[in-house]
Amino acid sequence: MTSDVRARTDPSIETARSVVEAGLESGAVVTIFGECTVEYDGRAASTLGPGDRHVMCKPDGTVLVHTDEGHQPVNWQPPGCTREVTVDGGLVVESHRDNPDEQLVVEFEAVEHVAAFDVTDPEELSLSGTEEDLRQRILDDPSLIESGFIPLATERRTSAGAVDVYGEDEDGRAVVLELKRRRVGPDAVGQLARYVEALQRDLHAETGVRGILVAPSVTDRARSLLAERGLEFVALEP
Repeated sequence: MTSDVRARTDPSIETARSVVEAGLESGAVVTIFGECTVEYDGRAASTLGPGDRHVMCKPDGTVLVHTDEGHQPVNWQPPGCTREVTVDGGLVVESHRDNPDEQLVVEFEAVEHVAAFDVTDPEELSLSGTEEDLRQRILDDPSLIESGFIPLATERRTSAGAVDVYGEDEDGRAVVLELKRRRVGPDAVGQLARYVEALQRDLHAETGVRGILVAPSVTDRARSLLAERGLEFVALEP
């Protein structure tokens, strides 16, 4: 595998903007390191004052903000977001999400390093172990989730998006399955919670709706969040 890399150390703000803008337009993985502030406005609001941080923008719309501590980002935006880069005294990277309405704004006073990596692997022509494989395993053998589980629909629409698998347990209670083919973190728990809440509104379910995250494994933080929100986890490979 080979990759194209465009990188600059201690660039001017205009040069950094050029690298980031070209990287986003070409579908590259873009990384920026330097002193910045971070503002988030959406389901809550948060502010990070000036500090050295590493920001990564992935081709799928993901934006991650890392500090020198821990393996989880201190702030992030999920896949599907739109990004734009501007210069307003410093380098400004904005990420927008429509549903729910969220905005993440990172403003660099100074950039120490910026790079754009083309990480496409031309040899990867097929996928194995996809979410569709996982879905089919469950449809073929619903007992992999639990005894008595009955799948009723796939890609059921809700106000929060499409539910991977919708069904009922042996007591007739509605069940939402969120499927992931890889180890997942807190973002998957949040996604499942939104689906459960939306379906509860749609069904006016007096007994509530069960939410089950199905994946090979979850992080410790995700497991804690599942417990806090009354959601469940089933370990299953595609």
